[in-house]
Amino acid sequence: METQILDLNTAKGYVDAAIDPIIDLVEEIQRLKREKNAVLLAHYYQDSDIQDVADYIGDSLGLSQQAASTSADVIVFAGVHFMAETAKILSPSKKVLLPDLNAGCSLSDSCPPHLFAKFKELYPDHLVITYVNCTAELKALSDIVCTSTNAVQIVESLPPEQKIIFGPDKNLGEYIIKKTGRDMVLWNGACMVHELFSGDKINDLRKQFPQAKFIAHPECEPHILEKADYIGSTSGLLKFTIEDEAEAFIVATESGILYQMQKASPHKTFIPAPPTNTCACNDCPYMKLNTLEKVYNCLKFESPEVTLPEELIQRARKPIERMLQISAQYGL
Repeated sequence: METQILDLNTAKGYVDAAIDPIIDLVEEIQRLKREKNAVLLAHYYQDSDIQDVADYIGDSLGLSQQAASTSADVIVFAGVHFMAETAKILSPSKKVLLPDLNAGCSLSDSCPPHLFAKFKELYPDHLVITYVNCTAELKALSDIVCTSTNAVQIVESLPPEQKIIFGPDKNLGEYIIKKTGRDMVLWNGACMVHELFSGDKINDLRKQFPQAKFIAHPECEPHILEKADYIGSTSGLLKFTIEDEAEAFIVATESGILYQMQKASPHKTFIPAPPTNTCACNDCPYMKLNTLEKVYNCLKFESPEVTLPEELIQRARKPIERMLQISAQYGL
């Protein structure tokens, strides 16, 4: 009976099964993880209740490292689709689950693999570095994958004369060019969350909170990064707020990270940088599709599962492994 219900309801992209309202979802998720030898990996941009029940919370690099090293039989990935794909590529023998298959990525969508393949043909003597926020098919077209944590180090690890294509994030690419002085060919892609920040509203916030430091993710547009006191990956931003002496921070990235910042530094003030629309903070609608209820049903029914063809896994694995090797060399 359960299988029939599952087949009927996963057409929505997630298991839409009724949940007994009297159960404790956190306790049940913990029980199911033990019962199934499952690990729950969650990105910093997930809702706080999911972060609280996760076994590991991190950014793309940390989550990739965890996916590669876990001894669990089942990986539940509370993130977006490309992250679950990366976990499957690194742990092909594991069952990888995504609470909601609709959890996509605007940046990944901005770079269709078939168009990128044609773009790549225009520069046959260029090495291809792709940001991890992309599909498995795009990773398979790459020589090295990077994250915002290690992108600068990966570019600097290559000979100065090496020609490079970088995609899909043009803003991260421009930031790397500025940091390294390298001349790279950029794909014209971007993350909708990080392109929505309002420079004028940030200026107003800085006047309102003159002691606050403004920190930003390198996926933000150059005119936003120019204002920043610190630029770093999601984990880099978190570390900076812990170690810096400032008592207040204006944060230009997806607002989910503020939960971990506040937990780590409860005496400090964290203000989400506002977007150009009427919202007070900038949320990723894809990340927020995952809910505690979907995590529970995902674990209970072991669905939806993320699968990839073996041939694609083999091709996409090589550039990711090269990234992990370079990261290890730099102690990242």
